[in-house]
Amino acid sequence: MSAPERIPPRSVTAADPEADADAAFAELLTRGELTVRGRIREASNAALFCAITYDGRDATCVYKPVAGERPLWDFPDGTLAGREVAAYEVSEATGWGLVPPTVLREGPYGEGMCQLWIDVAAEAELLALVDGEEPEPGWKAIGFAEVGEGRTALLVHADDERLRRLAVLDAVINNADRKGGHLLPTAGGRLYGIDHGVTFNVENKLRTLLWGWAGEPLTEEAVEVLKGLRKGLSDGGELSARLTPLITPAEIDATRARVEALLTLGVHPEPRGEWPAIPWPPV
Repeated sequence: MSAPERIPPRSVTAADPEADADAAFAELLTRGELTVRGRIREASNAALFCAITYDGRDATCVYKPVAGERPLWDFPDGTLAGREVAAYEVSEATGWGLVPPTVLREGPYGEGMCQLWIDVAAEAELLALVDGEEPEPGWKAIGFAEVGEGRTALLVHADDERLRRLAVLDAVINNADRKGGHLLPTAGGRLYGIDHGVTFNVENKLRTLLWGWAGEPLTEEAVEVLKGLRKGLSDGGELSARLTPLITPAEIDATRARVEALLTLGVHPEPRGEWPAIPWPPV
């Protein structure tokens, strides 16, 4: 694959969709004509910045071809692209709209994931390093981090309902890589999570910066959402049907089991100690 001209990631103006427009963007991503404009070199796998047009509409998007994926020893089944789209389908089933519109389609370099480009509100602050042993009101502690010269600081994330919803979604899809750079707050007030290529493993691999609610009771809203997911993931359920072409039957079964465990325990999961709890690098 030839490398197009480099562009800075997330440096262009993009659509910031409202919830009721997501379906229209999904149609545009599915049917539109892709034109590669640049390569996002910071990505660990091939990620191409593209323009897309269809029926008088246009947008910008990220296209990640399967041909540009690097094999992962601990994710031997399926593709990164398939898991990215599966994460979007689960997000849509929650009704929270936490993942940008994402589809699996053919592109200039073969089949791949195509996801709407999201412009980030730079002034939004979701993560911080602070002095002290405890977080200030409005923040949740993640843990201590070395900041140089033998000093440590407390890493915290915002006590934000949008992040809390994302923490529930990550627990369902078993996200092994929820970094700070994967959180995209928009000027319109929405929060998106991206880069879901390492999800849905049958083994516990939850690695995230969103541990602030670990062990706390799930909200009533989250419980109702999980009940809806349980129904959708049942044999013959709509979500189960949508996931079948994207991930393996064993991965779907494991997702059902995670939903059931969350409902049974009624709390946000806690680190288990058998796997690094925080991804590296964290941002």
